[in-house]
Amino acid sequence: MVNQYETTAAPRGEGAAAPRVDKAPPSAKEQKSRTWRSRRYRWDMKFSPYAMLLPFFLFFLAFGLFPLLYTGWASLHRVSLTDPNNMEWLGFKNFTRLLEDEFFWNALKNTVTIGLISTVPQLVMALGIAHLLNYKLRGSWFFRVAVLTPYATSVAAATLVFVLLFGRDYGMINWGLGLVGIDNIDWKNGTWTSQLAVSTIVIWRWTGYNALIYLAAMQSIPNDLYESAALDGATRWQQFFHVTLPSLRPTILFTCVVSTIGATQLFGEPLLFNDGASPTGGSDHQFQTLGLYLYEQGWVNLHLGRASAIAWAMFLILLLVAAVNWLISWRLRKSEGRA
Repeated sequence: MVNQYETTAAPRGEGAAAPRVDKAPPSAKEQKSRTWRSRRYRWDMKFSPYAMLLPFFLFFLAFGLFPLLYTGWASLHRVSLTDPNNMEWLGFKNFTRLLEDEFFWNALKNTVTIGLISTVPQLVMALGIAHLLNYKLRGSWFFRVAVLTPYATSVAAATLVFVLLFGRDYGMINWGLGLVGIDNIDWKNGTWTSQLAVSTIVIWRWTGYNALIYLAAMQSIPNDLYESAALDGATRWQQFFHVTLPSLRPTILFTCVVSTIGATQLFGEPLLFNDGASPTGGSDHQFQTLGLYLYEQGWVNLHLGRASAIAWAMFLILLLVAAVNWLISWRLRKSEGRA
């Protein structure tokens, strides 16, 4: 009797088919190993992405969500930084008090003013620099690294250098103004001059960063659009206004939102620009931002509840900015769809 797994030799000759060899069935141990490998592969494909994202969520819970919820709870209480466990319920009194606080409105006004003075010139200059870097230049990599250098510089180091530049008696800027007959300007004690000086630091640090963002967006614009515009007789300026700018609208909107968020949270530059790194923002609070006012209430006056209310007010302002961004983006997508 022939075993069903054995094979019989076929006569070899011209045109003869190769002998057929049947594989023996896997053993129980091998079958179990295959089943386990298949199951482990399915688990790996299913749970590996979540395992890779788990560290981010853990850090976000520890340093993002928990502080946010805790400050929200603390904003409803009277609590001192020296005794954070002793809380007295106040409800929304800390928030209603902000509406009557002239220093809060002064800080909000200064934040908006410094934000406008720093953001508008910064983005305009970044757009121009990106437009120049978009053309073929010798050593373009050097210029791209050079414009990013201020962003990589420490806030403290950059601000201290600008403090020397804006010095009243020995500053280089006043020295240059004196060459053209302009008297020394007391940059720190004037309202507009101090805000302009702080804005200059922000512009110097962030212009190159935004320029590289615009440059990356420009390089993704198809060359066919420029070639078609050139065939129609458009000059480079016309190509910039009618091809480049419309293609950069989402990127420009993104940089505007990010710059607005950064201006709302401005802290290091005005803190170090003041004498003695005081959070008062000048002798008359002339360049005190919301970030400085929060720091003054929480870490100088030790009013943790009020500081938490200011933090949540800043958070609500950022939510409002995000809502405006969404509305503008929706209108742009709608107009492009109609076009």
